[in-house]
Amino acid sequence: MTINRDGHIHSPFCPHGSSDSFHNYIESCIKNGIKTITFTEHAPLPEGFTDPVPDKDSAMPLAQLDRYLRELNDLQSEYNNDISIIKGLEVDFIEGFEKNTEQFMNTYGPELEDCILSSHFIKINSEYICIDFSPEHFDRFVRLSGSPQKASELYYRTVLRSTRAPLGTYAPKRIGHMTLIRKFHRNYEYDFLDQNAIQAILMEVQSRGLELDANGAGTTKEKCLEPYPHPSVIQSAVQMGIPLVYGSDAHASSGLLAGSNDISALTGKQLRQ
Repeated sequence: MTINRDGHIHSPFCPHGSSDSFHNYIESCIKNGIKTITFTEHAPLPEGFTDPVPDKDSAMPLAQLDRYLRELNDLQSEYNNDISIIKGLEVDFIEGFEKNTEQFMNTYGPELEDCILSSHFIKINSEYICIDFSPEHFDRFVRLSGSPQKASELYYRTVLRSTRAPLGTYAPKRIGHMTLIRKFHRNYEYDFLDQNAIQAILMEVQSRGLELDANGAGTTKEKCLEPYPHPSVIQSAVQMGIPLVYGSDAHASSGLLAGSNDISALTGKQLRQ
């Protein structure tokens, strides 16, 4: 199956990404036969939330958001006859900041067309840890949790909360990289696949009419080497009729189409184009 849509692409506005221009991404997509793309830059973090990574570069600053949207508007017009460009954001679900996120989406939602809701920052005790930042940060998350199993339970509990979060009329409709906790799984004997929790999330996604981000970025990570969600989760989603949208999660134009062959093989015709 040919990938015609990439629903998860970052941009030059990503503080921890590349300097590749929008045009680099778009021209590469056109060259590879992709017909529809969504730019989903990391949304500005909520006011009052302190970015826990060392360089404080997890997300686009709020001061740049209007420019990001204006540039996408211009690009939609420029490439109108060549490719469909959709304006979006990757919004963080952060426990305790749901109201702030709802207010943000109420403000900017009318200008957005396709958003992803992702869980990167997991609250443990009185702090938040960005679990995919580095093996060291993830190791600390596991230690503070008490064990790999407890870390897994906490992560999936957070993802489940994200599916139920009251984020208003413009809440994102797609859950991002659902098994992100497996990014460093090859460093552990535990598999970080809590089947009961995963099934509960899938049932919630199904009942609420949400989509799943079928994310190929994990296939390029040396301690993961698989898509997010895990192939078994993708197969379960297919059986349940849950819509899946391929996303490269590219932070550089060279990352486009990451894992697309693996995901195509797992999803068949169910991948939403």
